[in-house]
Amino acid sequence: MLIEGVFAATTTPFYSDERVYFRKLEANMARYSRSLLAGMVVLGSTGEAPMLDDTETLDVLRVAAEATAPEKVLIAGVGRESVKGTVELAEAAARLKYDAVLVRTSSYYAGQMSAAAVLHYFRSVADRSPLPVLLYNIPKCVPYQIPIELIAELADHPNIIGVKDSSGSVERIRDTVAATKSSRRRTVTVTPVFEAVTNRMLTPAPESASTFISSKNLSEGVGVATPPPAAPIKTRKKEVGFQVLCGSASALLGSLNEGASGGILALAACTPQACQEIYISWKDHDLRLADEKQKRIAPINKRIVGDLGISGVKYACDFNGYYGGRTRSPLLGLTAVEKAEVDQLLAEMRN
Repeated sequence: MLIEGVFAATTTPFYSDERVYFRKLEANMARYSRSLLAGMVVLGSTGEAPMLDDTETLDVLRVAAEATAPEKVLIAGVGRESVKGTVELAEAAARLKYDAVLVRTSSYYAGQMSAAAVLHYFRSVADRSPLPVLLYNIPKCVPYQIPIELIAELADHPNIIGVKDSSGSVERIRDTVAATKSSRRRTVTVTPVFEAVTNRMLTPAPESASTFISSKNLSEGVGVATPPPAAPIKTRKKEVGFQVLCGSASALLGSLNEGASGGILALAACTPQACQEIYISWKDHDLRLADEKQKRIAPINKRIVGDLGISGVKYACDFNGYYGGRTRSPLLGLTAVEKAEVDQLLAEMRN
């Protein structure tokens, strides 16, 4: 699977009583689908995945997939403490036609997660997952940073296709790219313009009930108009290596310059266009413009995502016309002073 470009790490909307607000989730995914984003991650850290029970998790994955345009790559966060639980969620994501799964390190028994245990965890998940696996390094939330040499070892697994690194370190991205440069290469299916072909693009739409014409209507010369069958998607093949993705908008341009294939960004949940403009400028080899765009968002990302966290991202979503809403307890919402600060930061960055 080609994982290239900018991906929004989406939020999970809640009612004031903390029930999942599925209508707002649908609206958010539909709006992201109209953007230039390469795709979305559902139930990553920004999606408050640890706060949801199993039933809510499955429902969020289903509703998000149903509301997303077929051409957008969908990645499901499926990390659980056990291999069994993680694989079961990966299987559910596969049934819903997601394209890949994002798997964090098991962390509750952090003291026992030796290098051998971490290798066993990721390999066991990858062996049994029906979808390609992205490793997830997020030392801010998980008290364990996956060593680069361990990532390089895992990169040769046929079902582990990349890593999202949320350390915020461009140097670590550079070293990860270098360490995995000679890893297994894979042939992926892409469009004629080398964009990703998703599982939902390859899934035939269900036949409409209107294709049935009764014998009475036939005898009376009445026909029912139906759309012609969809033309098959034109595809081609592309060879890709191990795909390294940046997890911090502040480090996006630096990571791209060091060989990253893109970024999975919390800031893209509330300002997708601003993040996408960095990537487009970089792809167009306009590094001066890309640097200007990067410098523009760096302080915004540091304050909203780095300092204020999920509450900051959700309020920023509200400010920019997405639905953020409240966080689930015990996470606290922003104060009035913090909201005013976010308003000021985003005043010139509507999306």
